[in-house]
Formats: sequence, C-alpha cells, structure tokens
Amino acid sequence: MSTSQLAAPTPAPSSGAKGEASERRKRIALLVIATTQLMVVLDATIVNIALPHIQTALGFSTTSLSWVLNAYTLTFGGLLLLGGRAGDLLGRRRVLMTGIALFILASLLGGFAQESWQLLAARVLQGIGGAIASPTALALVTTTFKEGPERNRAFGVFAAVSVGGSAIGLLAGGMLTEWLDWRWVFFVNVPIGVLIMVLAPMFVDESERHTGRPDIAGALTSTLGMASLVYGFIRAADDGWRDSWTLAAFGVAGVLLAAFVLIESRTKEPITPLRLFADRNRAGSYAIMLSVAAAMFGMFFFITLFVQNVLGYTPIQSGLSFLPVSVAIFIAAGLTSRLLPRFGPKPFMVVGTLLSGAGMVWLSLIDTSSTYVTGVLGPTVLFGFGMGLNFVTLTLTAVSGVAQEDSGAASGLLNATQQVGGSLGLSILVTVFGTASRNEAETQVPAFMAGASPEQQAQFAQTGQLPPPWGHEILASGISSAFLAAVGLFTVAFVIAVAVIKARKTDLDRLRGQQDGAPAALH
Repeated sequence: MSTSQLAAPTPAPSSGAKGEASERRKRIALLVIATTQLMVVLDATIVNIALPHIQTALGFSTTSLSWVLNAYTLTFGGLLLLGGRAGDLLGRRRVLMTGIALFILASLLGGFAQESWQLLAARVLQGIGGAIASPTALALVTTTFKEGPERNRAFGVFAAVSVGGSAIGLLAGGMLTEWLDWRWVFFVNVPIGVLIMVLAPMFVDESERHTGRPDIAGALTSTLGMASLVYGFIRAADDGWRDSWTLAAFGVAGVLLAAFVLIESRTKEPITPLRLFADRNRAGSYAIMLSVAAAMFGMFFFITLFVQNVLGYTPIQSGLSFLPVSVAIFIAAGLTSRLLPRFGPKPFMVVGTLLSGAGMVWLSLIDTSSTYVTGVLGPTVLFGFGMGLNFVTLTLTAVSGVAQEDSGAASGLLNATQQVGGSLGLSILVTVFGTASRNEAETQVPAFMAGASPEQQAQFAQTGQLPPPWGHEILASGISSAFLAAVGLFTVAFVIAVAVIKARKTDLDRLRGQQDGAPAALH
C-alpha cells in the first residue's frame, strides 16, 4: 500500500448525513427531557395507590399519611422557581443531572425506609430533586429546538407527558404494588434516572450561563412557611385547635410568609415577582388554580382510601378506577383548545369550576352503601371534565401579556401554585376528615362494643382500630365531610371566575400567540 493511499483523507460526511445525525441527536435529547418530566410528574401520583399499604407497613395514621404526598409536593412546588433559576445561572444540563441524581438517591432511601420519618425525609429529598430537574428540563426545550414548528412539536410532547404522567402513575402504582411490593413505586425511579444520567451528557447540549443571584431567602421562607401552615392543619386534625404545637405552627407560618412577602418586595431578583399579581386576570388565574388544585389533591387521596379500604379494590383495580377521570380531562382539554377562540377564556373558567364543584357535591354523598358506579364513577368524571376546561384556560391566561423577562416566572408560578395549593388543600381536608371521623367514632365505638365478638374487642383494644363495618362507617363519614368542605373551595374558585376574571374574546389573539410557545404544559 502506497504512502499516498495511507494519507488519503477520510471523506467528509454529506450534508444529508449531518442532518440525519443532528435530527437523531435532537430526538434522543427530547427523549431525555420528556423522560425527566415523566418521572417527576409520575411520582406525584404513583405513590397514591400504594398509600394503604404504606400506612400498614410503616404505621401511619390516616391523617399523618397525607404527609407522604405533602412532603413531596410542598418541597417540589416551593422550590420550583429556585430550580429554574439555578439552571439559568449554573448551566441547565449540569443542574438537570444534579436534580436527577438527588431523585435517584431519594428513591432508593424511600424504597428502603423502615420508619415513617425515613420515608418522609426521602420524599422531601425527592421534592428537592424534582424541583431542580423539572423546570430545567422545560427550559432545555427552548435551547435545544429552534423556534417555530420544531419547538412547538417538542412542547407538544412535553405537554402530553405532563398530562399523561398522572394517569400512567396511577396504573403503574397499582401494578407495582400488587405484583411486587409498595417499595417498588420508589425503586422504579432508579433505572429511569440512571438512563437519563447516561444519555444527558451524550445528547443534551449545555446551555449558556447567565449572571445573577438566586433568591434563596425567598425560596426558603415561602417553602418553610407553607410547610408550617400545612403542619398546623394536620396537627389540628389529630390534637385539636387549642394544642400548643398547632398554635405554634400557625404562628411560625405567619411570620415566615410575612417575611417572604417583605423579601420579594425588596430583592432585585425575586423568585416571585410581585408585579405578576398586578394584572387581575393573572392574579385571578393563580387564585383559581390554588383552589381547584386543593380540591383535586384531596379527591385523589380520599378516593384511593375509599376504593381500597371500603370497596375492597386491589391496587390494580384502584389504578384502573381513575382512568375515566383522566379521559374526561383529556377530552375537555381538547374541546377547550378548539373552542377558546370562539367563546373566550372566561366561560370555560366559570363552567369548569361549576361542573367540578357539582361533581364534588355528588362525591360528598358517598357512604358505605355506595358502589363504584353509583358513588365514584359519575362524580369523578364530572369533576375531571370541569378540571379539563380549567387547565388549558388557566395556563394561557396566566402567561398572557407577561414581559419576556417574567415569562418563566409566570408559568413556573402557576405550576408552583398548583403543587403548593394541593398540599395546603389536602391538609385542610384532612383536618375536616379527622374531626368528622372522631365525631363518628363516638357513635360507632358503643355500637361496636355491643355487637362485636370477644376476639374483635381484644383486637380493638390492641390496635385502636375498629374492624368493618364499624371502621368503614367512620372512614366513609370522614371522607364525605372532607368532600363537602372541598365544595367550599370550588365555591371560592367560581366566585373568582365570575367576579375577577375579565379576559375577553378579543384577548384571544394574544393568548393564542403565546400558546404555541407557552412553557406551561397543559395545552
């Protein structure tokens, strides 16, 4: 072989080959980004179906069990804006991988938890990891894909994952709990997270760093203040409103939340720019999202307990029982996207809150004689349809007319409002549940002592838990009262939609112009 042959240069790849390689790289990058969002969204619901099994294994009371959800959603929602800001300052791919690494570690710790406090600590860590990873994944869509059809398609995939992740989580939670063990609702995150950690450095480009300072003080005071407020409500459910720890929790919450408002009004780069609340439509959208999310989290929590503990459903049956709700949300969201230009946003908010509120009134009639068809299916479908009408409209109204520098904060604040509102609402409904359950127990315990066998009485003396049917009566009564309280949340949302929202049909051109690039994911 000649020297000239040895030295012959390798032919450069054609432009077509380069284009194919670039497209392949972008497809895998989108897979990484979408999988990250799926894991974070899925984890908010996958645990729901496993709650009765977690309660039995780790000794949670029904009221304290809500912390398994709240520990995650509070930290996730409270630190969401800080996570997005960290990605801007430190590089989004680097921050994404940090968040995923925390999520993997927390999932392992949660799966191996032997005590209730260990699981709650793992859920807090999961929330931190999710708050770091989720907004960074969303921001990577804008830096990875060109503005226009390419980016719109990527946002469409991201949106589909965000909406569908909740339904997938319910089904996956049922299958893992029934076929393996409740611990696998945490362990399943590990291989998914490892796959992201391997692929991200290979296919996701690092973003440009920006200058600035993260608003750590604002993030901490808001998150800790909300956590203290939630703790106060849940403590009141178990120990009453005059308990010293209950009063102290509310006092600390008031001080921290007041400090948060003061910090945000004075800092140069606030995590929550208070100017976002100056627009009545945007402020009203945040308030409605806070109210409806509060009721939605409670619905999922209590229906899970009802179908498994009262109706005797298996975990898989429980997951399947929620599918009609997800289908109703999908259908209503699709109709809203098509009809918004004709009717404007306000009618969808009014009708959506009215329908969901009616579904909640129907759910409040639930008792031990209710079946899935008569007591759960109809009202939850009505509830879900109303929520679907609201989700798209609230997202668009919250991000419309926002200055470019505030667009990320506006959409992130809506997501944070949903998570924090859900935690706060669940804690309020759990408080109502606890009070109603104690009142019902005063009736059921004498009836149990009169009609129970000696073996049942001995078991009650040992565990403090009434067996069926007495225990079912207590649980159903508490759930019914909690749903009745949730009607009040929808009443607030309905009044805001009628009296505060002034967005008109003529605003739709601006709304639709922002819909294609809106970072919030439910259109």
